[in-house]
Amino acid sequence: MKPLNRRDFLKKAAVSVLGGTSILAGCQSKETAEGGAPAVHTRKKYQWRMVTTWPPRFPVLGESAELIAKWVEEMSEGRLTIQVYGGGELVPPLEAFDAVQQGVAEMGHAASYYWAGKAPASQFFAAVPFGMNAQQMNAWILSGGGWDLWRELYADFNLVPFPCGNTGVQMGGWFNRKINSVDDIKGLKMRIPGLGGKVIKKAGGSAILSAGGEIYTNLERGVIDATEWIGPYHDYLMGFPKIAKYYYYPGWHEPGTVLEMFVNKSSYEQLPKDLQEIITTAAIRSNSWMLAEFDAKNTLYLQKIKSEFSTQILRFPDSVLKAFRQYAKEVLEEITAEDPTSKKVYESFAKFHKEISTWSAITEQVYYQDIAG
Repeated sequence: MKPLNRRDFLKKAAVSVLGGTSILAGCQSKETAEGGAPAVHTRKKYQWRMVTTWPPRFPVLGESAELIAKWVEEMSEGRLTIQVYGGGELVPPLEAFDAVQQGVAEMGHAASYYWAGKAPASQFFAAVPFGMNAQQMNAWILSGGGWDLWRELYADFNLVPFPCGNTGVQMGGWFNRKINSVDDIKGLKMRIPGLGGKVIKKAGGSAILSAGGEIYTNLERGVIDATEWIGPYHDYLMGFPKIAKYYYYPGWHEPGTVLEMFVNKSSYEQLPKDLQEIITTAAIRSNSWMLAEFDAKNTLYLQKIKSEFSTQILRFPDSVLKAFRQYAKEVLEEITAEDPTSKKVYESFAKFHKEISTWSAITEQVYYQDIAG
């Protein structure tokens, strides 16, 4: 399909409105006591587009976008319908942010660290190396002020952000060389986005950003030596066990990655309040569904990888994790020193992380270490 530019899109929108896409529902009310005109209740219909960074119909991530569209249509009784486009179907995957900002599409579905080149602070709303897990990220965003900061950041781009999922703690990645020390990272070409990619650069490697649909081919052909993605379910489906020997854990770089839905702010503000709330409700429903789906599927597919392939599943050496942690600290110091907005966001993130870790240390941590089977 040929991508639509903004001019074509607006022309089609204008024709749609002039063609009568709104209908009247309800009847005239009694005149007001002041003798005003009769009130008329309208049920205008809206047809929106959502672009994603994921391949079409991509498991879990693409499914989330499709489910959001389905739930919105059902809850609105058809007043708001959303056509979902996979990466490349309407715009290239990593141009989704610009497309929604410019109004070529009204909605997008992605991970916010893809936009680090546009807004460095966006990375903190996806994942921070050695940072918070999924439960803690949800607490910060939904109840700790994170969402307010996120909205403030995206408002400058004419966007409204929503959390719409989480991967949980990821795996550390697939490698075609064994990692015995941090020196083994030198010269390594790894597909890894966000702050984790900057850590790899600090360690002497090269961080490469590529869309999900390109990773297998790049790894198979040697364009990259290693890749991180998410976890066993996706990694199995994407074929990584066929072309990489070593599967490392833990996912130090993404301990609880938040997925985002973002909406064109101008379009969002033109919606009736009930449709705005329906969009929010669908995003939060997806936020819960996605984490549950990943946990359930990763459990099954880790066993499939173990039973069907000769993959070596290895823990990163402590010395490597220690070096990564130090590099992560340096990366964060540099970003927050250069960008005032990143400093503001990270201060909120770090304060919340410190406080919630005190609680987690006597609950979650003790449970997993000393009580769970």
